[in-house]
Amino acid sequence: MHKTTAWPLALTYAALIVYASLYPFENWRPLALAPWTYLLVPLPRYWTGFDVISNLLGYAPLGFLLALAVLRSRPQGQAVLLATLAGGALSFLMESLQTYLPGRVASNVDLALNLAGSWLGALAAFGLEKAGAIDRWSRFRERWFVADSRGALVLLALWPMALLFPAAVPFGLGQVLERAEAGLAGWLADTPFLQWLPVRQTELQPLLPGVEMLCVMLGALIPCLLGYSVVRTLGHRLVFALSALAAGLAASGLSAALSYGPGHAWAWLTLPVQAGLVAALVMALALLPLPRRACAALLLLALALHLSLLNNAPTGAYFALTLQTWEQGRFIRFHGLAQWLGWLWPYVALVYVLARVSRREPDGP
Repeated sequence: MHKTTAWPLALTYAALIVYASLYPFENWRPLALAPWTYLLVPLPRYWTGFDVISNLLGYAPLGFLLALAVLRSRPQGQAVLLATLAGGALSFLMESLQTYLPGRVASNVDLALNLAGSWLGALAAFGLEKAGAIDRWSRFRERWFVADSRGALVLLALWPMALLFPAAVPFGLGQVLERAEAGLAGWLADTPFLQWLPVRQTELQPLLPGVEMLCVMLGALIPCLLGYSVVRTLGHRLVFALSALAAGLAASGLSAALSYGPGHAWAWLTLPVQAGLVAALVMALALLPLPRRACAALLLLALALHLSLLNNAPTGAYFALTLQTWEQGRFIRFHGLAQWLGWLWPYVALVYVLARVSRREPDGP
C-alpha cells in the first residue's frame, strides 16, 4: 500500500499560507479589541479583482489536498465538510492575527473568500473521487513508482512552485548564504556576538559563464535524478525526465513574466543557460539505465556541488531590485509561498536522499 502524499502536501501548503498571511512578522501591536472584531465591520466599498481571485484561489489547493487526504481515511460524506471547516478555521485564525499587524488588514470578505475557496477545492477532490480519477492515479502510481516514494513525489510536486520565486541563476534553488549572513548580522547588531561572525576576506565574485552553465545543468538534472530514484522502468524514466524539464522551463518562464512582464518571459534564456539545459537533457538521457540507488548517490553529489557553487556567488544588484518588486508590490501575497520553497527545497531534498540511501531497499533500473 502506498502512503498518500496529500497529507504532507496539505501541511506544507498550510504552513506557507501562515507565512504569507503574517509576513513580515514585525511591529506587532496590542489593541483593546477582540481579534474577531473584523467580522462585524461593514463590507468594504472598494476591492480589486486581484484580491478576490487571490483570496478565492489561494485556499482552493488547501481544501483540495485536505479533502483528498480525508477521503483516504474517512467516509466520503465527511471529506468536503471537514476540509472546508479546516480551511475556514485557518483563515479565521490568520485574519484574527492580522488585526495586530500594522501592515495587514483583517477582512471579513477575505475570510468569506477563503472559506469559499476551501469549499471549491474540497468539492473538486470529491468530484474527482466520484469520477474514479483518484483510483486511476493510485493505479498509475503503482505502475510508475516504487512503494516508498511519497517523500520524493512531494518534493517533485513542490519543485515547479519553488522555481516561481526569482532566482539569481535559473534553476538555482538554495542560494541563501549572502542573505543569511546579512540577516544574522542584523539580528546581532549592537551585541557582542556580532564579533563572532566569520569575516569574509574577499567579496563574492560573479559566476563565470562556464560555471553558470554548470549550475543550470545541475539545477535541471537534480529533479530528474530524484525521479529516477523512485521511477520503476526505463521508459517511464524517459517520459518523466522530459516532463520534469518541460515543467521547469514553464515555471521559470512564468516567474520571469511575473517579475518583468510577459514580454520578457524568456529573457533569462541566455547562451550559458541554453547550454546548461542542453547538457542537462543529455545527462538525463545518458543516466536512464542507472540503478535507483546509484541515482540517489549521484543526486547527493549533484546537490552538494550545486549548493556550493551557488552560495559562493553574489546575487547581484538587479536581482535585489527584482526581490524588492516581489516583497513590496502585490506579489507579497505569494512572497512566502515561493520564497521558502526556493530557499529550502534543495536542503530538504538533501536530507531526504541521505535518509533514503541509508536504508536497505531493493534496487533496480
